[in-house]
Amino acid sequence: MRKTVVIAVVPLFAFAAACGSEGGKPSRTLVQTAEAQTCTPLATAAANASDQRPASAGQTRACGVRSNAAFDVAVVARGLTRPWAVEPLPGGTFLVTEKPGRMRIVAADGQVGAPLEGLPEVDPRGQGGLLDVALSPRFATDRTVFWSYTEPRQGGNGTSVARGVLSADRRRLEQVRVILRTRPTYENNMHYGSRLAFGPDGMLYVTMGERSARETRPQAQELGSHLGKILRVTPNGAPAPGNPFIGRAGALPEIWSTGHRNIQAAAFDAQGNLWEIEHGTRGGDELNRVQKGKNYGWPIVAYGVEYRGGAITSALGTATTQRAGTEQPVYYWDPVIAPSGAQVYTGSAFPAWRGSLFVGGLASMRLVRLQLANGRVTGEEHLLTDRKQRIRDVRQGPDGALYLVTDGENGELLRIAPRR
Repeated sequence: MRKTVVIAVVPLFAFAAACGSEGGKPSRTLVQTAEAQTCTPLATAAANASDQRPASAGQTRACGVRSNAAFDVAVVARGLTRPWAVEPLPGGTFLVTEKPGRMRIVAADGQVGAPLEGLPEVDPRGQGGLLDVALSPRFATDRTVFWSYTEPRQGGNGTSVARGVLSADRRRLEQVRVILRTRPTYENNMHYGSRLAFGPDGMLYVTMGERSARETRPQAQELGSHLGKILRVTPNGAPAPGNPFIGRAGALPEIWSTGHRNIQAAAFDAQGNLWEIEHGTRGGDELNRVQKGKNYGWPIVAYGVEYRGGAITSALGTATTQRAGTEQPVYYWDPVIAPSGAQVYTGSAFPAWRGSLFVGGLASMRLVRLQLANGRVTGEEHLLTDRKQRIRDVRQGPDGALYLVTDGENGELLRIAPRR
């Protein structure tokens, strides 16, 4: 039986209604007819929501493109158990998290180290466990590591963020403390979100899921809940100065943006823009460029249909694809790719890829490259489809190569480098 800890909430849905939406109808300024594309869209399978139309040209099924970048794929390491994230370390080694609750260092030659000591207990059921990992922006001097995980709690569990200092011998994490406990606590094992990204402002951005359940969906629209939000905190876990809802009665001060479903991919680009890619239902995976205080719609605005079929619903009513007071996704997939992990490429090893957004695909078993221009997706390329592996995370290394971890009981750490 699912349990939830009751907290006071402030509905954002009412704010959206005050912005001009009547009876759930979209604002006229949001409705645009998609222009005919003069290329072949990459996606050729039938859409799950065949009656839905994009709000603007190129918002879905972008042109299939090929960069013609020649590359080799090498297996750096095997035998990882359900790896969730990879973070390149200085000197050519890697931090890898394993969902059951372990963090390991993988050497450049592929040797997998023993689990680091000092990590707190995790709840590994379902989609939970030890999740993302990120280095302090000053890691070279402070050796500080941040990670997110599903924390077992009285009455359920929740996404928490901890930090610790990597010991000089790289065998343990010291001075470990939890800096953020998201709320409310809830009893299930789904939609923890949990990507971590440091912005150019030095603040830590934490992505949250809405825990999937019908009763928790509306909390993505409630300022008294962390569920379905992106949070922005200092490296010590305090609400970051300048957050949009600081001082508002009933609002949690860590909130940066609202109306998200389940974000497992987030990355900053070279211009300081935060991109997030979130799991939708059937036909609703979406890419957003996140802005301060904006509402990205879930569950009152969504593309796609329920997993079981039919319109997306919640206690707030039936979702529409557009509504005044909410942001449209820059791009969405129908059928979905099941996104996890993201990286905006800034390296020199692949000049043709510079500025591209790479996204791991789980159910789709591929690495997706999005070609971006002027804040829009202008092309989509699918890579590694022949490997038929679930891609859980993708990161750029100091050498300009891309490093990926595959999701499985015998997960791999892969390296994508220019062909020699």
